[in-house]
Amino acid sequence: MKNIFIINGSHPFAHSGGRFNETLFNNTMDYFDSNENFAVKSTQVGDDYDAKEEVEKFKWADIVIYHTPIWWFQIPFGFKKYIDEVFTEGHQNGIYKSDGRSRTNPDINYGTGGLMHGKKYILTTSWNAPKTAFTLENEFFDQKSVDEGVMFGFHRMNAFTGMELIGTHHFHDMEKNADVPLELENYSGFLNKITLKM
Repeated sequence: MKNIFIINGSHPFAHSGGRFNETLFNNTMDYFDSNENFAVKSTQVGDDYDAKEEVEKFKWADIVIYHTPIWWFQIPFGFKKYIDEVFTEGHQNGIYKSDGRSRTNPDINYGTGGLMHGKKYILTTSWNAPKTAFTLENEFFDQKSVDEGVMFGFHRMNAFTGMELIGTHHFHDMEKNADVPLELENYSGFLNKITLKM
């Protein structure tokens, strides 16, 4: 049995109610809850949480699934606060022991002090930006993908802990032209494929 920890990084703020990510979060919960090969724990970062308990969820998990909208080309401030608090609580307690370097040779091995080797993660993001903003020449993101561009630091953060990426799924044009049933159908197909890698 695999242990799945699902995190909804969305929370209400200004004009963002977080409804799509909540729907996505609930669909993911249902998907894994209905399969006897998986045990599931979850967190919604907009709710109250205890950092020590969250560290224990990361330690328990075989696979972490992050769901997040993108606000101003970054994760929401509540999600960033969650990561800062929980990962700091996990210092020398299951998440990372150090930055990996030694005092005798501080120029090498940065980013090798993670304690979550053997664990994997999945990332989904939701955007107002259309997919073409990332793929077409002369468009806003200079033909850099979500993973190579805006989310590069997020992926390095997880690598720092020792986790390995299984896959990503990005939802585009969700504010103005969302076809939620189609997006959820595509996401189900993504989960069906990704579970073969778990």
